Amino acid sequence: MPPPADTAALPIPPPTIALPGERRVLEAAERSLQGERRGLRAAWPFLGPAFIAAVAYVDPGNFATNLAGGAKFGYMLLWVILAANLMAMLIQTMSAKLGIATGMNLPEVCRVKFPRPVTIGLWLQAELIAMATDLAEFIGAALGLNLLFGVPLVWAGLATGVFAFGILALQTRGGFRHLEAVIVGLVGLIVAGFAFEVVNAGASPHGIATGLAFPRFSGSESVLLAAGILGATVMPHVIYLHSALTQRRVVGATPEARRRIFRFELVDVIIAMTIAGVVNMAMLITAAAVFHANGFDGVDGIQRASDVLGQVVGGHAQTMFGVALLASGLSSSSVGTLAGQVVMQGFIRRSIPLFVRRGITMAPAMIVLAIGLDPSKALVLSQVALSFGIPFALVPLVLFCRDKSLMGTLTNRPVTTAAAFAVATVIVCLNVFLLVQTLSGAL
Repeated sequence: MPPPADTAALPIPPPTIALPGERRVLEAAERSLQGERRGLRAAWPFLGPAFIAAVAYVDPGNFATNLAGGAKFGYMLLWVILAANLMAMLIQTMSAKLGIATGMNLPEVCRVKFPRPVTIGLWLQAELIAMATDLAEFIGAALGLNLLFGVPLVWAGLATGVFAFGILALQTRGGFRHLEAVIVGLVGLIVAGFAFEVVNAGASPHGIATGLAFPRFSGSESVLLAAGILGATVMPHVIYLHSALTQRRVVGATPEARRRIFRFELVDVIIAMTIAGVVNMAMLITAAAVFHANGFDGVDGIQRASDVLGQVVGGHAQTMFGVALLASGLSSSSVGTLAGQVVMQGFIRRSIPLFVRRGITMAPAMIVLAIGLDPSKALVLSQVALSFGIPFALVPLVLFCRDKSLMGTLTNRPVTTAAAFAVATVIVCLNVFLLVQTLSGAL
C-alpha cells in the first residue's frame, strides 16, 4: 500500500545499513513473516522495542511514588498500578502500531498533520517533560550510587551521565540488538532486586488481593499519590519513542505484512509491560509489608526507605534495593536521551549532539543535587509534572490511530478508540484534581 497522501509530504529517510547482528535479526524476521518460523521462535526477532519503552515504567520515579503509596496506605493503591499498567499496554500498543503503519514516529506525524504553531507548542512542552523525566532518572541513579558506594550525590549524578552515554554508544557500535540486550539485562537486575524484597518482606496475600480487587481512595492525599503513580507509570516520552523504535525496524511491504508485524509487536508489548507492572506492584507490596505494617507510614524518601529495609529485613535487602535503583536510573536515563532526540527531530526536523542534549536536560537534576534539595521529594514532584504531559502525547496518538487514511488496515477499531479516549479523560480529570489541590495548598 503506498503512503497516504497526507504522509507522502514527509520524505521518509531510507533505513540505515544494518550491522551484521542486525542483519541476522532482520533475516530471521523475514522468515517469520513468510511463515517459516512458528510460536515464540517466530516472535523472537520482533522482541525488543517494548522492553526499551518498558524501562520508563520502572524508572526511579516509580520507586518514589510506589514506596510513598505503600508506606502511607498499605496495599490500598495496588489497583491504581494495575489500572495504570493496563492503560500503558493500550497506549504503547497504539504507539507501536503507528510506527508500523506509517513509517513515521508520533512527532513526525504531528508535524505533518498539525499547523506549525501547534507543533512548536507540542515540542516545547515535550522538552519540558524531558527535563522532568531526567530529573527522576538522574536523581535515582545518583541515589543508587550513593546508597551502594557512598558516592556524593553531585559526583554520582555526573557519573550517571557518563554511564548513559556508554550504554547509548552500544547502539552505534553494535546495532539495536546490543542496546536492547543491555537494557534487558538492567531490567533483569530490577526484577531480581524486587523479587528478593517481596520474598523476604512477609507480604499479606489477603492484603494484596484486596488492594487489587477493590478500587478505593482514602482522602485527597491518596488521590494525589494515585496521580503520581499514574504519572510515573504512563510516561509521555516513551509514547513518542515507541513509534520511532518500530517505524523502520522491520518494514512491511504489504498490508498483510504490516498486520503480521503488528501481531508480533503486540506480543512484545504484552510481555514487557507485564514485567513492568509486576515490578511496580512489587515495589508497593514491599513498602506496605515492611513500612506500613511496622508503623513506618511516614517513609516517603528513598534514602530513608533503604535504611528501614536494612533494619527490618536485613542488610541484603538494603543492598538489593540499591542495585535495583541504580539499574533503573542508568537504563532509564539512556532511554530518555533517545526519546529526546526523537522529539526534536520529529517536531521541528532538528537534532543536536547527544552530549549537548544530555547536558541541557540533566541540568535541573544537577542543580537539585548541588543545592541539597530533598531528592525524594523532587522525584515525586517530577512524576506529578509528567502526568500533565501525558494528554499532549496521548490525544494526538488516539486521533491518528483512528484515521483510516493514515493507518490503513491497522486503523483502531471503534472499541479501541473509545477505550483510549476513556483513558485520556481519566488522566485529564486527575490532572485537574492535582492542579486544584496544589493551588489550594499553596493559598
